[in-house]
Amino acid sequence: MKANASQPLSERKLYVPEATNASTAILNGQSSNVLNWDDVRYSWAYPLYKQMLSNFWTPFEINMASDRKQYGELSIDEKEAFNKIIGLLAFLDSIQTDYASRVANYLTDSSLTALMTVLGFQEVVHNQSYSYVLSSLVDKGKQDEIFEYWKHDSVLRERNEFIIEGYEAFVNNPTPETFLESIVYDVVLEGLNFYSGFSFFYNLARNQKMVSTSTMINYINRDEQLHVHLFTKIYHAVIAEFSLDEREAKQFVTKTFKKAADLEIKWGNYILGDRFPGITSSELDSYIKFMANIRVNQLGADRPFPEHRKNPMPWIKAYESVNEGKSDFFEQKSRQYTKVSDDNGFDEL
Repeated sequence: MKANASQPLSERKLYVPEATNASTAILNGQSSNVLNWDDVRYSWAYPLYKQMLSNFWTPFEINMASDRKQYGELSIDEKEAFNKIIGLLAFLDSIQTDYASRVANYLTDSSLTALMTVLGFQEVVHNQSYSYVLSSLVDKGKQDEIFEYWKHDSVLRERNEFIIEGYEAFVNNPTPETFLESIVYDVVLEGLNFYSGFSFFYNLARNQKMVSTSTMINYINRDEQLHVHLFTKIYHAVIAEFSLDEREAKQFVTKTFKKAADLEIKWGNYILGDRFPGITSSELDSYIKFMANIRVNQLGADRPFPEHRKNPMPWIKAYESVNEGKSDFFEQKSRQYTKVSDDNGFDEL
C-alpha cells in the first residue's frame, strides 16, 4: 500500500535505536540512521556512491597559466560571455549546495543522505572552482563584480527565479508533492540550465582557447550528470512509494521543462546569439530542446519538443563525455580523448 502523499514531511531524526538500519520508506520512513552499505533500501545507492567518489577532483589540479595569457586576447564579446556565464554558474551551484542539504533533511534512508552529502560537497568544489578561475584571470574587484551579475541582469534573474520559486515551494511547505516538484526543478538546474554555458566553453576549447577552464567545466559537467542521475532515481522512488497522481506529475514535468527551455533559449540568445563561430543561435535553440527532451525522458514524462530527437551539435559529446576516467583531456597529461561515435552519448532519442 502506498503512503499518503498529502501528509507533511517530517525531518529525519538523528538516530532511532528501535528502528532497522535499512529505511522503511524514502520519506517519512523509519530508520536507525546508521549507515551500513550492505543493509540499505536501494540497491543502486552504493554503485552510485562509488561512481561519485571516483570522480573526485579539485581545481588546484588544473594549471591556469595558459588561460591567463589567452584571456587578455579574447574579444570583447568572448570576455563578456565568459564572465557572465561564470557568474551564472557560481549562482546556480551556490543555491544547489543549500538545496542538497534541505533535501537531505527529509530523506529517511542513510545511504541517500550520504549521497546527498557527497553531492553537496561536489557543489562546493564547483563553486570554488569559479573563484579559482577568476582569481587566475582578473583582479579582485572584477571578480566581485562578476559574482554580482545575477542580481542585476534581468534575463539572468528571470531564469534563476523560476528555479528558486520551485525550490522555495518545497522549503516553505514540505510535502511529498512539493518535494517531487522540487526535484523536477533540480533536474532543470543541473540537467538543462548549465548546458548553453557549457557549450560556450567547449566551443572555445575546440578553437584552442581557454582550454584549462574548459577542462574544469568538463569535470563539473561529469559531476552534474551523476547528480541528475541521483535525483531521477529519487524521483522515481517517491513516485513508487507515495499515492501521487502520476498523470498529473508527468504533466508537471513536461510543462516545467517547456517553460525552462524557453527561458534557457532566451538566455542563450542573449548571451551567445550568433556572435561566436561554431555555435549558431538556431543550433543552440535546438540543442536546448534536445537536452530538455532527454531530461524529461529520464523522468518518464512526455517530451515537450517531440520533433527535436537528434543532437544538432554532435561535436559537443567528446567534451561532455563522462565515461572515460579523470585524466586531462585538453592538456598534455594522460587524459583520454573520447571520439564521437554512436555509443558515447545521446545521438538520438
